[in-house]
Parts: sequence; C-alpha cells; structure tokens
Amino acid sequence: MTDFDFDLFVIGAGSAGVRAARMAGAAGVRVAVAEDRYLGGTCVNVGCIPKKLLVYAAHFAEDFADAAGYGWKVAPDGFDWPTLIANKDTEISRLNGIYDRLLGNAGVTLIEDRATVAGPQEIRVGDRVISAERILVATGGWPHVPDIPGRDLAITSNEAFHLEDLPRRVIVVGGGYIAVEFAGIFNGLGADTVQLYRGPHFLRGFDEDVRQCLAVEMRGKGVDLRFNANIARILGDGNELRAELEDGTEIVADTILYATGRVPNTAGLGLEAAGVELAGNGAVKVDDRFQSTVPSIYAIGDVIDRLALTPVAIAEAMVLVDNLFKGADRGMDYSNVPTAVFSQPPIGSVGLTEAQAREAYADGIDVYVATFTPLKHTLTGREEKTLMKLIVDRVSDRVVGLHMVGAEAGEIAQGFAVAIKAGATKADFDATVGIHPTAAEEYVTMRDPVPDEGRAAAAE
Repeated sequence: MTDFDFDLFVIGAGSAGVRAARMAGAAGVRVAVAEDRYLGGTCVNVGCIPKKLLVYAAHFAEDFADAAGYGWKVAPDGFDWPTLIANKDTEISRLNGIYDRLLGNAGVTLIEDRATVAGPQEIRVGDRVISAERILVATGGWPHVPDIPGRDLAITSNEAFHLEDLPRRVIVVGGGYIAVEFAGIFNGLGADTVQLYRGPHFLRGFDEDVRQCLAVEMRGKGVDLRFNANIARILGDGNELRAELEDGTEIVADTILYATGRVPNTAGLGLEAAGVELAGNGAVKVDDRFQSTVPSIYAIGDVIDRLALTPVAIAEAMVLVDNLFKGADRGMDYSNVPTAVFSQPPIGSVGLTEAQAREAYADGIDVYVATFTPLKHTLTGREEKTLMKLIVDRVSDRVVGLHMVGAEAGEIAQGFAVAIKAGATKADFDATVGIHPTAAEEYVTMRDPVPDEGRAAAAE
C-alpha cells in the first residue's frame, strides 16, 4: 500500500476517463473518477449517440416519400419533436446507468462533483484534498462560440439536444462534423435551414471530391449552404433572431446554432498552477505516452487535441493503462483511423485524401472514382448520387485511401478499414469477389483509374 488515497485519480467520466478507470480498476488499481456533469461525457450525452438518434429521425421524411416508388401508400401524420427528445432522453439515462454500473463493478470510486488539480499529486473536490500517485485529465472539449455581439442569443450543440420545440427557421454556423450533421438533422425534420461557413468550402481535411459531392447533395435536399459567409452580430427581437452577416446581408431565424469547433476543456482546472504546460488553445501538452510536463499528471482524449473521436479516446485509454499498470511500453497509432460524418447522405473515410497521397508518394498514385445512382433510387426517382473513391500508391500497389458519400458509408468504410490497416493492395481488392447487388461491391470492381491530367490541382 502507498501513502496516497488512490493510485489513479481520473478527472472526467467521458469515453476516455471511464475506459481508463474501468480497465485500471479491473487490474486491481485503486481508482477514483470525478465527474460534475454526466456519466459518459460528450459522446453519450450531447454528441455521438443522441446525434445519431436525431439523424435517424431526420431521415424518415425521405423514407416515407421513397416508399411510394415501391408501392406503399404512406401518409405521415406529422412529426412530434417532444416525443423524439423524450425518447432520446430515456435512452441516454439508460446509458448513464450502464456507465455507473460498469465503474462500480470494476471497483472504481465515483465522485459526482467537480475536481481540480491542487498539486502534482493532489486533487481538490469541494473542501477536500485527495492525494493520488497519478492524476489523469480526461475532461474532453467544450463548444466554442466566437466573441461577436449577441453571441449569448445563440446556442451550441449542447443545447440543441434539449430544445423544447423544433425551430421553424435555423441557422447553423460552422463547417465541421457537427455543423454539417445538424444542418442535415434540422433540414430533414422540416426546418428551413441555412448553413454558413466562413471558408471557401466545408469539411476541411476531407477529400476534395467528397466535399464537393456532399455540398451538391445537401443543396439538392434543400439546405441553403453558403460559403465565405460569416455572422457579424446577432440581434434579438422577441422570439425572432436576426443575423447580420459580414457582407451586409441579413437572415431571420428562430434559432442560431454555433458549431464552430470545440476547445480543450481545461479552464479552471488548476493545471498551469501545478506546472502542466498547455498549448495556446488550452490543450494539455503530452508526450507519446500521454505524460504531461508534470511526471505524475497524464491526459488523454479530446483534451489533448489530437484526433477528437470517441474510439480514439478509448484506444488512448487502453494504451495508457497497459503502459502504467500492465508492463507494456507502446504508443498510440493514429494512422488509418476510419471516420464517418453522419451527414445526409453520410460520409465514410479511411486513409489519405488524394491531396495527401500526392504529397506523400512522389512516384505517383492511381485514383479510382465511381459516381452512380443507388439501386434503391432507380424506383424512387430521387436524384441522389453515391460517390466511391480509392487511392492507390502506384509503386507498392497498396490502397492508401478510401472515401465514400452515400447510404451506409460509415458501415462500409469500417469494414474496408481493416483491409487498409492490414496493408491490402489494389490486387487484393481486385481478387475479392463482390456481393451483388450492393454499393460496397464497387470497391472490388473498379478497374480503370481516372486520367491523371489536372487531378493534382483539383485535389487541393
């Protein structure tokens, strides 16, 4: 036994913190975890899970309309937002309970209160000071709203999941995952939706063909998508909001949702006073073993601002626990991490974009692209296209990038991510028999690369 109250004290019970606490506790480590909001963190409460439920809800309008092409006479009786939110809340409460039980079964002490760092091996909770041999910061991120006049009239994704009523007119500001997904949700549920992004094109970091394709599809579904557009100030007039844009135009809305990124949630934690070095955006600076500039303090998940994805945070937690308590010595592999955007239609992606591949492989790449109408829509008449793309290193024949826009893109990309992680070549893809008729079979039937002329410039 040591002289410390705990061997490991975790601040934050989100995906990263809960996994680290559970795995350490199951290994016999004396662990405490403090959480002052809700078990499960962003993903379970105001992120991945409720967002995906709302995406499902938003797609039913199209499903009802599409059913007519297959002989169904469907007469929707209207949509009820309060029912959706109540059912969503019930499911989230169930998941909160599961997290509570998982921690308890692992022998973890749960402290439902705010914890701050009081020293290299001390944590303050209320009037108590608790000692721990090691401290793990896993406090995630927090929505950022720029400092413009009227910013207090806007909401973030945190509040969007708890609106009492579905707004009739919505402005979504931002160009990342959250903005694109909420624009699709509100539009699909019947709200007049405008999405503004200050840059020339949204989803920075994704493949250019994917970005272009999704913009076309979103506009085709009715989203008023505006690039190089930004709000200068927000004015309130009763229940109506007016957004004055930097170019002088004005948009009237009931709700303005800012999804302009999340920042590491380190404000007021006492980290700097304890000697922990932070980046300019507040992220905890850590080495490849997640150790901060204070040897006894570690950090994982969104708070270190690497890849802000739930499965990445969980994987980081496993690496940390294995290293600290199971005798391992390994780092986190961030290569070929698959991801999805639950836009409408969704995106699935793994590996390099075309622009990244052209920079990485000086001897050239081959690019395969297919755009087609999904079989389902040959009867519905819906003018929605699916995009599928492969990027191949010409020298080794390895598939180094796979991208998709279309139904079940995330599910398809997840499966192919295993092959790409394992180093599959284009010859391996070609030798694989497809499942017919599916969209995914397109990836094993692509035979002719697109002409290289002009591709490099277009990919930027």
